[in-house]
Amino acid sequence: MMAKRRSITRPSANRPPPTRNRPPPTDPQNHLLASLPFEDYERLAPSLEVVSLRLKDILHKPGEPLQHVYFPGDGGFCSILTVLRDGGMVEVATIGREGMVGVSAVLDGGRVPSCAMVQAESATSYRLTVDALRRETDRHGALYQVLTHYSQALMGFVMQSTACNAAHSVEQRLARWLLHAHDRVETHEFPLTQEFVAMMLGAARPTVTVVAGTLQKAGLITYRHGRVAIVDRKALEQASCECYRAATDLLRAVTDGSRAARSR
Repeated sequence: MMAKRRSITRPSANRPPPTRNRPPPTDPQNHLLASLPFEDYERLAPSLEVVSLRLKDILHKPGEPLQHVYFPGDGGFCSILTVLRDGGMVEVATIGREGMVGVSAVLDGGRVPSCAMVQAESATSYRLTVDALRRETDRHGALYQVLTHYSQALMGFVMQSTACNAAHSVEQRLARWLLHAHDRVETHEFPLTQEFVAMMLGAARPTVTVVAGTLQKAGLITYRHGRVAIVDRKALEQASCECYRAATDLLRAVTDGSRAARSR
């Protein structure tokens, strides 16, 4: 039987991060914002807050009204978590600079169905009120189009992850997650605790210890003192499954298509 996992929560949701109100840049580091035509981004920019996202910050809590959406920037990313009745949490998706946290604002704007937790810190991300988002998406212009495509891609990402969790080994799933994390943080070493890995994989901590040890003995990673380092990226890709490439291609196609449309 799986060991009960301790819930990781913060006392408030939709809370403004500590650093905010910096003017938005002309060249945003988030790919969705950067894919917008110049005039669309210029119209949106005054409503954007440049914020810092801290490790373990809770951006959204399940069941609460959605007030803000977040566009991660420079190497930070968030985990989208399903919260179980016993307080345990299991990750269903990760969102970095390729996406937006709070996609339900585009779909129905109701209460948040899941928890959004900062998994890797970001000094420069972008926050937008739901009201400002709706004002722009109601134009049915470039932002509406790119977020509609992103919503579909994120759903595909979640479906791919669900299939992966059912069909592939814990070792393959950990390799897949590490590759996604490596893509977002763009550094070979980053913080990662056993508690987070267990939550991400829906596995008990002793299982995490064994699987991480296997990857370390094979020379793919080093893992100690709450930090992981990618040692052999190519071998890690081989240890993963097809789900890493399939999910990555889904998300990249969103902004690739937008850039192609702008160039015509």
